[in-house]
Amino acid sequence: MVGGRQGQLASSGLRPGWTTGACATAAATAAWEALLTGEFPDPVEVDLPQGRRPSFALTVEDVSGDVAMAGVTKDAGDDPDVTHAALVRVTVRRGRPGGGVTFTGGPGVGRVTLPGLPLAVGEPAINPGPRRMITENLRAVSLRCGGVPTDVAVEISIDDGAGMARHTWNPRIGIVDGLSVLGTTGVVVPYSCSAWIDSIRRGVDVARAAGLQHLAGCTGSTSERVATELFGLPTLALLDMGDFAGAVLKYVSRHPVERLSLVGGFAKLSKLANGHLDLHSHRTSIDTAHLSALARDGGAGEELQRGIRGSTTAMAALQLAAAAGVPLGDLVALAARDHAVTVLRGAPVDIDVTCIDRAGAVVGTSDSGRS
Repeated sequence: MVGGRQGQLASSGLRPGWTTGACATAAATAAWEALLTGEFPDPVEVDLPQGRRPSFALTVEDVSGDVAMAGVTKDAGDDPDVTHAALVRVTVRRGRPGGGVTFTGGPGVGRVTLPGLPLAVGEPAINPGPRRMITENLRAVSLRCGGVPTDVAVEISIDDGAGMARHTWNPRIGIVDGLSVLGTTGVVVPYSCSAWIDSIRRGVDVARAAGLQHLAGCTGSTSERVATELFGLPTLALLDMGDFAGAVLKYVSRHPVERLSLVGGFAKLSKLANGHLDLHSHRTSIDTAHLSALARDGGAGEELQRGIRGSTTAMAALQLAAAAGVPLGDLVALAARDHAVTVLRGAPVDIDVTCIDRAGAVVGTSDSGRS
């Protein structure tokens, strides 16, 4: 269990947690101090970005000769994080004189196999932020222990990390055999979905590095299948954007590709058509008045407009329009594309939108248009 000064509730009433990088920092700090002094600090305090200094309880510890190991169990707070309760272990040894701090990945930590990530191919998936946090805290321990050189070989492992990684983006972006050690601030903000959004960005980076210039942002597995069938795209070109259309569009505006296709459920993409970038059902709702206005622009009469406004679901509105010969699916796709173009802010990206129903049938498409 992780303790410390972050224990207060966030302003939302949800309890924040700690990243794998923060847990690895705490475990490494405790292990290095034990190697130098023979005693484990428990709990161990560490310095994190933004002036935070939390304390972490140790789950496991062992020191033998010139090797020390400590482990911290991750507490993700109230965030539905797949790595919640993961045991992050760090083993430290004295490194080569003058070699500084070096990192290797043990069992459960992934390995980079594709270019485009902020780590070289072949490196363990220990991101630059955690590497900095660990290095800075090891140096602080060295200073407290008489100024010994901080030449330390750090090995990070995560119990069952390979199993947990199957539920993450890692396999898709070329990180194999385990999890990534993540975190720029050390703090997990509940339901911020920062890891998902970061994975979207890394997916774009890896696809671009592989030379792919047509990507598809998809809202789920069915839309991924449709994108593959429609465009013949490889898996690496498919971005699991979920509800985060805005994250895809904003990142691609700064890191453009020649073409971006958005493929998703009609209801979700009707929200994008209405100017929303977060498509989650708890954060934005279907606006049947907006659907009615789109139908009006497509030739719907007053009776159909009233019927659409009174619909209880987006699909019911679509069915009413289809029965009257009004292409509401195409109208939503066009409006969604037009709003996406504004988010791209002039980036040289051709964008098109495809709306599907729950079974994966295409119910609306837009024309590709230069943003």
